Amino acid sequence: MDKNAERTLEHYRLHADLCKVLTDPKRLMILEALRHGDRSVGELAEAIGVALPNASQHLAVMRKAGLVDSRRAGTTIVYRLAEPTIVDACDIVHRIVERRVALWPGSLAVSPGRRSARAGRAEQIVRS
Repeated sequence: MDKNAERTLEHYRLHADLCKVLTDPKRLMILEALRHGDRSVGELAEAIGVALPNASQHLAVMRKAGLVDSRRAGTTIVYRLAEPTIVDACDIVHRIVERRVALWPGSLAVSPGRRSARAGRAEQIVRS
């Protein structure tokens, strides 16, 4: 493999690693909350509906990935987006999800041919 191909492959690996961090809905909710400005851990925990330790765990993953930065303000730790443009990428994906929901109502935004067994069971429970 030549150097350019190796460099491209490494960029795709880094891209994939960053995307993995965004596979948790709570982390996406944290990004949404931080879109509007700096927030303390407590404020973020409340905004996404989790306990403080759980919010701290999510923020640690996001900090390690370079998506958020933190600073201490007295006894409070305050977070901000380290890469504010990440919300633009999230907005693009959100629009795709909205289109899918509009096309396949009741499908949990997954095309009819790709529905998970879990979604099918959930739908059966709702119907019964």
